[in-house]
Amino acid sequence: MTSGTSRFAGYLFALGAGAVWGTTGPLSTALYAEGGTITGIGFWRVLLGLAALALWGLFSYRGLFTVDRKGLLLVGLGGGALVAIFEVGYQFGIFNAGIAGAAALLYLAPVMVALVAKPILGEPVTLSRIALAVVVMAGAAMTVIGGSTGESTTTTSLLRGVIGGLLAAASYTGTTVLARWAVPRYGISKVLYLELLGGTIILAIVLPLAGAPPAPPATAVAWMYVVALAAGAVLLANYFFFSAVKRIEAAPTAVAATIEPVVGALLGLLLFSQHLSAVGWLGLAMVVGGVAMGYWKEGAD
Repeated sequence: MTSGTSRFAGYLFALGAGAVWGTTGPLSTALYAEGGTITGIGFWRVLLGLAALALWGLFSYRGLFTVDRKGLLLVGLGGGALVAIFEVGYQFGIFNAGIAGAAALLYLAPVMVALVAKPILGEPVTLSRIALAVVVMAGAAMTVIGGSTGESTTTTSLLRGVIGGLLAAASYTGTTVLARWAVPRYGISKVLYLELLGGTIILAIVLPLAGAPPAPPATAVAWMYVVALAAGAVLLANYFFFSAVKRIEAAPTAVAATIEPVVGALLGLLLFSQHLSAVGWLGLAMVVGGVAMGYWKEGAD
């Protein structure tokens, strides 16, 4: 595969990851209606994804379970912590700020990736990336202000949603940078397995200590939604995303995956009537359009 073809494939994988991740908000919202809890949804979908990957490893790839100390610490412990933070933070964002608002906050991550990729991975910080940061941050704020909120519309609830979305963005940033380093060394499946294993263990310990033990889904329909989240957002989307990060840099990988807020907002509109006002739509357009134009500028340079 030529470098140009590989780069193009990387963008397609990143777009695919974003599209699949876009189903997270609608499926989570449907789970809330079935009695799903904010902390429980993330735990059970990660656990099911881990179980499926472990079964595949037992029967098809025993090497999945071997790793050196550095990989265990950085990917298993560090990556697992990032997974745990993301799972709880994003659910708080969806529940309190709505699907579109949570997705827009999450996609502050490309800005964060652009800023940290220089000192960690040596990727350049350009003027276009700085301008992108301003556009995307403003767009995220407008989306939250102009979008439908989740189960509550109080100022306190919205603040929780914003904090949850920002935590999700920060953990997504860390996961992207870590994957850019780890996937070429350990492979996609092993990195995903170690992160899910670490995340499951951390959530299983921390959630009960925090007084929020992850209650299992209460209905068969709820279990179907959790299985769909595990198969799509946990396994398929991450395989796409890690395939992308093998081929292109961390910053453009995060940029290309910004199809997620578009998918999430449209599904929220169609399925749950979570309408955006004109300000909200403009903000969402600024998030996606600003990031996309920043990427186009980088490709032209």
